Amino acid sequence: MPTKSALAQQLAVVAGFDDPRADLEQYRTPPELAAHLVHTADLQGDVQDRTVVDLGCGTGMLALGAALRGPDTVVGLDIDPAPLSTARKNERKVGSTTSVSWVRADATRAPLCPPEETTVVMNPPFGAQSGNEHADRGFLETAAEVSEVSYSVHNEGSREFVESFAADNGGEVTHAFEAEFDLPRQFDFHDQESQVITAEVYRIVWD
Repeated sequence: MPTKSALAQQLAVVAGFDDPRADLEQYRTPPELAAHLVHTADLQGDVQDRTVVDLGCGTGMLALGAALRGPDTVVGLDIDPAPLSTARKNERKVGSTTSVSWVRADATRAPLCPPEETTVVMNPPFGAQSGNEHADRGFLETAAEVSEVSYSVHNEGSREFVESFAADNGGEVTHAFEAEFDLPRQFDFHDQESQVITAEVYRIVWD
């Protein structure tokens, strides 16, 4: 198994959003964070020979990270067609031997019913914008419906919400860890060139 740092280096070529949308909270997942999440999933036996679905895949960082670790198939799903176009270009740059299907659809109403054992990986909107609180709830609902296990990135302080949601939907949080998330200045409301925030990653096993 390649090291986590080697995976991060492979993912460093993945381009971010050309014209990010604030309403969708479109931020490029840092390669180090993606590598940490995918490497953890691989160690738990949640990637190899399974179907991996990236909900709200953006430009494909998590989907392509998973594709480099020997899954049966990968599906990257996003509502915005522009980053999906970038994701296809990123797939060619990464050079994975696993084919990835890029699907335009709403992750909270995903047209998915995978017959195989399925793992969801996702960096959903944090719901940090006013009026968009708990935007990640719909993503978790989809994960509960289509997967046996999911890995998701959330805003700091989400543990009570995630654990409560999992418990109410037949799931259990088995792993949780913090990770740095670098936010570059890309929207008008940003007042710093960049900011590093603390994100939380959860592994949930769904019944």
